[in-house]
Amino acid sequence: MTGETTRKPCEFTGKHMLALCVGFFGIIITVNVYMAYSAVSTFPGLEVKNSYVASQQFDTRRAAQEALGWSVYASAVGEEVKLEITDRDGQPVEVASLTATLGRATHVKDDQNPQFVFDGSAYVAPAELAPGNWNIRMIARAQDGTEFTQRVILHVKK
Repeated sequence: MTGETTRKPCEFTGKHMLALCVGFFGIIITVNVYMAYSAVSTFPGLEVKNSYVASQQFDTRRAAQEALGWSVYASAVGEEVKLEITDRDGQPVEVASLTATLGRATHVKDDQNPQFVFDGSAYVAPAELAPGNWNIRMIARAQDGTEFTQRVILHVKK
């Protein structure tokens, strides 16, 4: 055994345990802070300023909207979004006005306001949509002035 040195095995000490614990909990705390920040910074905000006042008119607006008897279906084909609004008999409805916000349910960074045009059977608008779930929050006004609001879910496959 000449010329060979024997190595002393590495011991796991209290300093090693402290470094391991600090590193482990440091990573957990860092990830939690990042996730909390991301959740708060992407929250779009409140739907209405005063929920009590909004609730007082809810039943009246709902009854007026249901009296129209409209159904809405959304689809995406190529670079185009289509909104089909039909009456009780399944006939296309041409509204007095239509505004819509097209976006993701979880954040507002991809929100867009497509300009829908009635083509005789449905409302169509150009839109660039990545695959996944989208929401169309639409407000249509009937010819008699009744407001029709609805959130329509759109599934985009590519």
